[in-house]
Amino acid sequence: RKFLIVLKKLARNHLSRNAYLALGVIALILLPWIVGAGGGNYWVRVLDFALLYIVLALGLNVVVGFAGLLDLGYIAFYALGAYSYALLASPHLPNHFEAIASAFPQGLHFSPWMVAIFSIILAALFGIVLGLPTLQLRGDYLAIVTLGFGEIIRIFMNNLDRPLNLTNGPKGITAIDPLQVFGITFTKPLDLGIVQIPGLYLVFYLFLILAVLVTIVCLHLQNSRIGRAWVAIREDEIAAQSIGIDTTRVKVQAFVISSFFAGVAGSLFAHSQKFLTPSQFTFEKSINVVIMVVLGGMG
Repeated sequence: RKFLIVLKKLARNHLSRNAYLALGVIALILLPWIVGAGGGNYWVRVLDFALLYIVLALGLNVVVGFAGLLDLGYIAFYALGAYSYALLASPHLPNHFEAIASAFPQGLHFSPWMVAIFSIILAALFGIVLGLPTLQLRGDYLAIVTLGFGEIIRIFMNNLDRPLNLTNGPKGITAIDPLQVFGITFTKPLDLGIVQIPGLYLVFYLFLILAVLVTIVCLHLQNSRIGRAWVAIREDEIAAQSIGIDTTRVKVQAFVISSFFAGVAGSLFAHSQKFLTPSQFTFEKSINVVIMVVLGGMG
């Protein structure tokens, strides 16, 4: 109650925009500590997932909100980013393929940066694969095709354990290497001398930085030339074509950028979970992200 009274007094004093921004930053920095003190690590993990889904919603908003293309299979790009990261940062492939085991006797332990970049690029390439064949579809027909794409990816991952065990099927992939950024391992506490930051809190800060960066990128995209082209297509595609907008190229760009963001979120999800199964990427997850976009305001 005292904290709220102080905030009201500050509001009455008409603080500058920078002061409000500083208060917001301080509140976000303290948020996992406050939540963790009250509810333990479970609620901090909930905050981590909330930030991850913010990134997913911002990415889907590019396709659904800006370009007006209903995508119900968005979670497939999330899954592609996660699985590609897991396969290159776990002992799964060397354990099931002798050629890979002989080439990498110490196991696949590539640089986390390189693995993350590969995962993101793979998801973006699949954005092109989905975007090009569906350019002539609109409305419900596009939604049905994207829904099918999302389910096909999940079913493939669920069944690619035979004859070659690529994904380990419903058993999932385990022992995924932790993410390291500038020498910081996000599964271990970080000792700063004055305070020790738990690994789960470090994940929160990583996801928070990612969400802020994606928000800034989306704001710049919205006000850019391509962002205005997306809005023109959303409002009237025929009129957009008549004024010289290359609708084919612009739509593909929307799918690629959207899947790029999903790949980023997927690779970080694999790192934070350290265990993946196809059941984590169901159609329900796509609907959850669509609902976030709709309730948050499309576009």
